[in-house]
Amino acid sequence: MLEQITERLQHVMKFLRGEGKITEKNMQEALKMMRMAFLEADVNYKVVKNFENRVKERALDKKVLSSLTPAQHVIKIIRDELTDMLGHKEQKLAYSETPPSIFMVVGLQGTGKTTTCGKLAKREKELKYNPLLVSFDLKRPAAQEQLKAIARSIDVAHYEFSKKQMNYPGRALDQVKEYAKQNNNNPVILDTAGRLHIDDELMDELKLVKDKLDPDEVIYIGDSMTGQDAVKSASVFEKRIGLTSIILSKLDGDSRGGAALSITVVTGKPIKFIGVGEKFDKLEMFHPDRMASRIIGMGDMLSLIEKAEKETDMKQAEDLAKKLRKEEFTLEDFKKQLEQVKKMGSLSQILKGLPSGGVFKNMNKMKIDDKKVYYFEAIINSMTPAERKKPKIINGSRRARIARGSGRPVAEVNQILKQFFDMKKMMKKPGFKKMISSFPLSH
Repeated sequence: MLEQITERLQHVMKFLRGEGKITEKNMQEALKMMRMAFLEADVNYKVVKNFENRVKERALDKKVLSSLTPAQHVIKIIRDELTDMLGHKEQKLAYSETPPSIFMVVGLQGTGKTTTCGKLAKREKELKYNPLLVSFDLKRPAAQEQLKAIARSIDVAHYEFSKKQMNYPGRALDQVKEYAKQNNNNPVILDTAGRLHIDDELMDELKLVKDKLDPDEVIYIGDSMTGQDAVKSASVFEKRIGLTSIILSKLDGDSRGGAALSITVVTGKPIKFIGVGEKFDKLEMFHPDRMASRIIGMGDMLSLIEKAEKETDMKQAEDLAKKLRKEEFTLEDFKKQLEQVKKMGSLSQILKGLPSGGVFKNMNKMKIDDKKVYYFEAIINSMTPAERKKPKIINGSRRARIARGSGRPVAEVNQILKQFFDMKKMMKKPGFKKMISSFPLSH
């Protein structure tokens, strides 16, 4: 996610930390590096220029230049300006005081609009709401079938228009709202028509929906991988229809970040969620401050903690914290952690949420094959209880036996043992011990 811009900006942060003091000359060099990083990431030029001017004005302030740690001050300024560029702070969906709330979802064809409706519905269901999925497309009635299949797969309600209803679209929209009231559905998530290109016919259809239903949210779905095309389309939808919020789909596959870093500034509308995978649970609330910290190498520990809290067995976590303090961590514990990690998602993405310094230095740059989590589990399962408890007893013949039992090469058995022993060494570092001691569960 945003690997290109992240790598380039982390290089700028490294350059600034290496400077003894901040001068106009080295600040100009840093700004030039940032400008190139943004433009290569397909960020809107006006957004880049405005960002550059604001950072320069704040960074060359006398208070910053005369401080004991001017480089750290400048890095904080960059993070703050990035946060503002991304929308300043997270924003929640707006619900009606008199249900049902109406969420009108708009966007071009192929952006993941219908799938995102399903993701929204699943999220609302988890929040104890009773969502209703509706597809309203006058040109493509078959769109209802796709949304109906999604509704069935996530076990939420679906409303289907008859052919007769679609002949009277205004009346049909009144009927769906009445149906939601009678069946205590809230919110109504309305998937609207999509086209490959914006045209008057599409806009007229969307205006009809908006005028009839007076939605609480008009949510634009933008494919983040299309960069400035997504930003331009969002601008047109905002001018012609009026938006309240944005969801960026496919952000997990976007290495550049042009759309994420431009769309809020250009449209004036906040990104409220991001799609980070194809499954219906892969919709995350967007936190501008966390994303800014992550982009410049400060990690996104809060999001990692929230994921862990959602997926972790708390009793198991408490036992682990105690073992970490006493340095009693075994391969059996390692296996349990692999099981928890699988629930949290891709291991490579989890590591990218770590800071690039301190006890986690360079861990976020590790190249990891996510299939190896499953291979490592198979290897540990092929060990005896004694070997899991005391891996130092695993000699050459034992390694060969474990490899045969797991169906994996000896090299992978050696690899997991090396990683385990490296982890044990890291746990002995004062910084790690101090961090673990601060965990509430470790006392």
